[in-house]
Amino acid sequence: MPTGKKHRIAVIMGDGIGKEVVPEGRRVLDAAGKRFGFQLAWTSFPWSCEYYHSKGEMMPKNGLEILKEYEAIFLGAVGYPGVPDHVSLWGLLIPMRRGFQQYVNYRPVKSMRGITSPLRNIEGGKIDFCVVRENTEGEYSNIGGRMFEGTEQEFVVQESVFTRKGVERIMRYSFGLARKREKKKVTSATKSNGIVFTMPYWDEIFWGIAKEYPDVKADQYHVDSLCATLVAHPEIFDVVVASNLFGDILSDLGPALAGSLGIAPSASLNPERKFPSLFEPVHGSAPDIAGKGIANPIGQILSGALMIRHLGYPKAARTIEKAVEVAVGDRKIRTRDLGGEASTRQLGKAIAELVATL
Repeated sequence: MPTGKKHRIAVIMGDGIGKEVVPEGRRVLDAAGKRFGFQLAWTSFPWSCEYYHSKGEMMPKNGLEILKEYEAIFLGAVGYPGVPDHVSLWGLLIPMRRGFQQYVNYRPVKSMRGITSPLRNIEGGKIDFCVVRENTEGEYSNIGGRMFEGTEQEFVVQESVFTRKGVERIMRYSFGLARKREKKKVTSATKSNGIVFTMPYWDEIFWGIAKEYPDVKADQYHVDSLCATLVAHPEIFDVVVASNLFGDILSDLGPALAGSLGIAPSASLNPERKFPSLFEPVHGSAPDIAGKGIANPIGQILSGALMIRHLGYPKAARTIEKAVEVAVGDRKIRTRDLGGEASTRQLGKAIAELVATL
């Protein structure tokens, strides 16, 4: 394991509760660095909806050039009332994902002791799967438009884009990931019975790639059936690979089944490491509770664990994950979304202290 190394990390707290959970994520990561012998050199950038109101843009025009010099990006949340979502997302998050070829969106889902699932008979550890979402093309293209606005002839076109390169690389990443996991299984989310061009193409490539990994089990579900089966039998899944839209939906369903969106981390990865990867919680900016100090910092903290694992510190990442489990399980330190009364800061501080001593 590398020791004493300093890593340059760009920090974008963003909007809403991002400003509250990011400091707790940093607190925990600094505690891990102190214990395991690495340093994180943080550089903060004020890019957000507030920045947009002041400057007329979500980030400077050379924002990607600035960020390119960092090893990773630690993001809080994007979006706030007063700035349309398509403006905030397409002005900051999506340019980073596409400009830095972060074509893998990795979202692990795991139940843990102390966090109650809405499902019956789901104990800690019974749910343990991940959604691998194609992150740069698919249904979230910016190809399309509107014609004859405001008239009876008005129509809207939104194009989906599926390239062989894009589909093959997300499939290979998923099978490679499954090969390292216990169940060694990849499930493809499709809808080829209703979407007649892109989804049969997705299926064709999936089964072709599956032949390259004979040691990994493969199956596919239509996405509606997959949602139902995830609710009924979440324990049977391992790696779920999905297009941009389907992956976005499934990766919110997953943590809801595990007990809370507030605990869900994610990583937008450039596996080749040519560009920085991005780490953020799934929960969004939650403007309804922003400023109250009650937001759950676990999603941000576990996103930090994904980040340091990516940087080469798996033991430190596992210690953070264990500290979260102990804090909410044995110590019963929980925020309101988990049925407790702890503040954002109290839970973050408790996890940091556990990271230093576990």
